Amino acid sequence: MKLARSLIATSAAVAACIAAVVTVAHAGESRNNPSANTATEIPPYAVEDFNYPQADKIKEERGIVLKRGDGHITLANCASDDGLLVVHSRTHGEICFRVTGKSGYLSLEIPAVYGIRSTPLHKTDVRLTAEGSEQNITLPKNEWKGVGQISDPEGRDHALIELSASS
Repeated sequence: MKLARSLIATSAAVAACIAAVVTVAHAGESRNNPSANTATEIPPYAVEDFNYPQADKIKEERGIVLKRGDGHITLANCASDDGLLVVHSRTHGEICFRVTGKSGYLSLEIPAVYGIRSTPLHKTDVRLTAEGSEQNITLPKNEWKGVGQISDPEGRDHALIELSASS
């Protein structure tokens, strides 16, 4: 009987020691890792700024500037799909965009644009600039059109600055 009481008392003491060690270790972790305390805190608000993701990397790798949009016009691999919006530039070649949803918007800068093909499902409005003048062009669904230098009587280079698509 004495042995049983002794075992119970020893087990209780060991359990109390383990609980104390776990509590102290957790307290130390909370001090050293503030994110461990945030389970009950309200997370910060997520604010969408509509800036194009990884725009700096794309500018460095491809030389084109993707600024802001609604996320429904995204840069795509031209070989990935037939139904892409295609921009032709004398300095950057063929640049393709995927349009998702019923509409999309993208602010960008692609120099020396001379042609654009809209998608089979979306009419496309484009805005180009050259030395203070502007071209605003609407392309019906699945149509290619010469724009920029090709359609400018003075033959100036035009930069594509805005794409807008709608079904």
